[in-house]
Amino acid sequence: MDDNTTKDAKGAPSMIKRRDFLKYSIAAVSGAALFSSLPPGMRTAAWAAGSDGVETTKAKLGFIALTDAAPLFVADEKGFFAKHGMTDVEVLKQSSWGTTRDNLVLGSARNGIDGAHILTPMPYLITTGAMTANNIPTPMYILARLNLGGQCISVGQEYADLKLGVDSQPFKAALEAKKATGKPVSAAMTFPGGTHDLWMRYWLAAGGIDPNSDISTIVVPPAQMVANMKVGSMDTFCVCEPWNEQLINQKIGYTALTTSELWHNHPEKALGMRADWVDANPNAAQALLKAVMEAQMFCEDPANREEVAKICSKRRWINAPFNDVVERMKGNFDYGNGKVVENSDNQMRYWKDNASYPYKSHDKWFITEDIRWGYLPQDLDMDALVDKVNREDLWRAAATSLGVPAEQIPTSTSRGVETFFDGKTFDPENPMAYLDSLAIKAMS
Repeated sequence: MDDNTTKDAKGAPSMIKRRDFLKYSIAAVSGAALFSSLPPGMRTAAWAAGSDGVETTKAKLGFIALTDAAPLFVADEKGFFAKHGMTDVEVLKQSSWGTTRDNLVLGSARNGIDGAHILTPMPYLITTGAMTANNIPTPMYILARLNLGGQCISVGQEYADLKLGVDSQPFKAALEAKKATGKPVSAAMTFPGGTHDLWMRYWLAAGGIDPNSDISTIVVPPAQMVANMKVGSMDTFCVCEPWNEQLINQKIGYTALTTSELWHNHPEKALGMRADWVDANPNAAQALLKAVMEAQMFCEDPANREEVAKICSKRRWINAPFNDVVERMKGNFDYGNGKVVENSDNQMRYWKDNASYPYKSHDKWFITEDIRWGYLPQDLDMDALVDKVNREDLWRAAATSLGVPAEQIPTSTSRGVETFFDGKTFDPENPMAYLDSLAIKAMS
């Protein structure tokens, strides 16, 4: 294919040359100001009249009550969905990641959902059928990353004297001592093979704790983490905010580490959509994507962080006290163990540092880790699967349409070799070398 050709929304070659594409993009950006000044009703009519009119104004998007779902809340509350012609978007709270999966498998045609704020590995686990009922695949696409970092691993107050951090080795002896008294020890995560499961497993294994034999891993929905820690159901958990901060405010435990201390600016949640919905509604998918990207820019601005925290705390969204949300939203971390960091370099990113772009190399790490722990088979064709699920081409098209500066659009689908806190490295060109370097794993 000629290097000057572009791709359409489904990735098929287009005969529009690059110079013409840029000309059309400039014209579209110039018209954006006029479009946004129109009343909502006129905006919808103007959109529908254009050649890029949305095929539907409706979409059902799921979310879990976490602050990394903020771009969906903001896109709804600030009118970004409507601005791009999606006037009938429903953003619907899900009780757990398992419920999110089940509703994605159903799809909106069967009273489910079309897409969701989702743990990055889940579209792969759903597409392959690895984590669906009867292992029946439901093809999914990743359209964008919603954020980088922003998760934490917390421990109960009974381990206050340990002042745990990135090194989990001291935790190993404490767990063994507790087990010796006949008491169970548990680590809670939110979905098997999901990001929180993988962060927890990485942290434990790096300190010599085998998550398959030295501690029980249990699944607990995010909003139920604090209550379960309070009654002693777990010793540690990994989740997003505001639940780590709430744990501290209720004096039940403390934050051992932010997950960006394990892997700085790691990928986290994604905007995932059913593949059949995107294929049937390519313009509507682009409209959703642009709305979410604009919301990510809004969330990233420090001047907006307090307003974003207020939005997140609403009953409709997270339904948590504002004080449990605002400080970490602003990047200020009181770990609850004497450690305090203002404007942390490990705070959640919504747009800065290419937070929105879905690097294929990052998806390969998640797949590799899911192979490590036995959730996916070792003979998986990783590259083919990533090319099928990761639609970074749609992200690039949306970025161009929005007029995103060239320096904010990655030139490669890989962020290159990644380095973790313990010195381990992941080269997306050689995932097996990374796997071979890991001492503790479930795979044979």
